[in-house]
Amino acid sequence: MSNLKQLRKGHEILRDALTGHEVTHVFYMEAVLRYTMLEMENIGIKRVLCHSEKGAAYMADGYARASGRPGVCAAQSVGAANLASGLQDAYLSHSPVVAITGCKPSSEKHRNTYQELDHMPLYEPVTKYNVNIQSTDELPQAIRQCFREAMTGAPGPVHIEFPQHQGMHIELGTTEQDFAVDKRFAHLPPFRPYPDPADIAEVVKQIYAAKRPVFVFGLGALISGAGEALKGIIETLQIPFATTIDGKGLMPDTHPLCLGPMGGYGRKCANAIVKEADLVIFIGSGLNDQVTNSWTLPAQSTAVIQIDIDPVELGRNYFNSASVMADAKAAAEAILAQLKGAHENAEWGKQATAAVAEWRAAQAEIRASYVQPIRPERLCDEIQKILPENAALVADTGFSAIWAGSFLELTKPGQRFFRPGGGSLGWGFPASLGVKCGMPDRPVVCFTGDGAFWYHINELETAVRHGINTVTVVNNNGGLGQCYRGIKNLYSGKSGRPEDLYEFSKVSFTELAEKMGAFAVRVTSADDIAPAIQQALASGKPAVVEVITELVADPQEY
Repeated sequence: MSNLKQLRKGHEILRDALTGHEVTHVFYMEAVLRYTMLEMENIGIKRVLCHSEKGAAYMADGYARASGRPGVCAAQSVGAANLASGLQDAYLSHSPVVAITGCKPSSEKHRNTYQELDHMPLYEPVTKYNVNIQSTDELPQAIRQCFREAMTGAPGPVHIEFPQHQGMHIELGTTEQDFAVDKRFAHLPPFRPYPDPADIAEVVKQIYAAKRPVFVFGLGALISGAGEALKGIIETLQIPFATTIDGKGLMPDTHPLCLGPMGGYGRKCANAIVKEADLVIFIGSGLNDQVTNSWTLPAQSTAVIQIDIDPVELGRNYFNSASVMADAKAAAEAILAQLKGAHENAEWGKQATAAVAEWRAAQAEIRASYVQPIRPERLCDEIQKILPENAALVADTGFSAIWAGSFLELTKPGQRFFRPGGGSLGWGFPASLGVKCGMPDRPVVCFTGDGAFWYHINELETAVRHGINTVTVVNNNGGLGQCYRGIKNLYSGKSGRPEDLYEFSKVSFTELAEKMGAFAVRVTSADDIAPAIQQALASGKPAVVEVITELVADPQEY
């Protein structure tokens, strides 16, 4: 009997790593991993050739968020810098993306070699794990660690770099090293750290002792699937809750105790209630400047409880009256089990419900408006009415995030919401393609502006080529709406052309989309919004609904 181990090629190990972690799509720019690409075709993994490395990174990000599985993107050496820049949003949104790039082999470095650049430092600030390997013998351990790092704790992107600009040295090399996949790391979360019972007891004690407690649910609660347990907490206590923009969708926005998003991109009514609270319990949310309106909401003197899977986040920006290091779902279930009934201050919940009702009433007239150009509030109202009950809503950043996050309410438990945590303009459309690949049986609607859509409109051809049938609603106001007021104020009393700083040419996205093979329709009247979106959803094609809207509308007025 022979004691020789079987030699395996690098591309076979990469194939097994992808299949073992249940990856169904890889988003990439040519030319990279060509031998692995052959393997993918044989086993049914879809190879999505994109038009930019950044687009590929955004698609992998959307895929990972939607599916709860690792998203994979790849680029050759010359595109590695572009791919790194696309990981910022995945990093800040805790999205488990595995980025694979080629590089010049060590024998060719430091010799002014064509395309030579040290890319590893570019990945340091946007990844949890950043590794270069030089031989196929290193591949089994390194690729396993990539998937483990991406999926564990607070998830996030990782990067692995192979020698030879296409990564071919690793692909074609051989190794005797054993390789096996731990299926635990194919789905989020792979582990659920349970809380210390004493910590949970202290949380419950403080909730009942407070006069005006409020919960804030963040992205971590969504990642852990804590929705049902959190719903049980809220409905037992009958106290209000807000969400971060990223936590939207844990429960329907129409829940009577839901304040909606808080913070810099949030609702004034939510911010007002959180400001009045004497105890704020954050679950699965880093207390960054956007969530807390530059650390003023709540006030630093307010009692704050943090529950987070990452212990370094506990007390980072606010002194904690109690801290819990645990998975959000595990902590929520433990809290629910210790509750002893409704909070004694029933008026607090009623006050919150009334504040949201007043906020909605203040917009009622404008949400029903027939003015032309169309008001974005009316656009949000029309989308909200017809958004399918199992739809994913993907918003771009800036005003798109505020319009979609605050004004476009999710009314059904099955609806999902995604937006760029890093605030990169243009993320929404390519990310929506990844979201659709991650949840192919659900309708995906992207809410974006014309400024954002211009970034990656070339990926519409990618969507058509691969049959990635999303509906993109373009809030076309002819310029950068979020910048408009600041620029006009800058020019106040001065001569010149302020429009040079915010205005775009009057180009028809409808005609461009049709030329690319997509379904497209242009809307100028509010009555036509819903029929146009319904046609787009039924078209069986990637679709663009271009809605001509008012540039001066400002969601931060509300």
